[in-house]
Amino acid sequence: MQKMKVHLKSINDVKAFVRIVNDYPYDVDLASGRYVVDAKSIMGIFSLDLTRPIDVEIHCEHCPDLIERLMPFNVLNG
Repeated sequence: MQKMKVHLKSINDVKAFVRIVNDYPYDVDLASGRYVVDAKSIMGIFSLDLTRPIDVEIHCEHCPDLIERLMPFNVLNG
């Protein structure tokens, strides 16, 4: 499993994020506090507190292509 922290600052960020993760067959979860949602679900993402960074869990051992595409949302880059 690969992990990273992202910050989705706008509705457009959420839509772009969902579009990216839907391009891959891996299961991807977002965790905020005790809540975990499917990262491929826009409605699920909007149920989270988007004012803070969110943990991303990619259920794949080797997925550099997906991680590279998610870098613009990475907390360390933003």
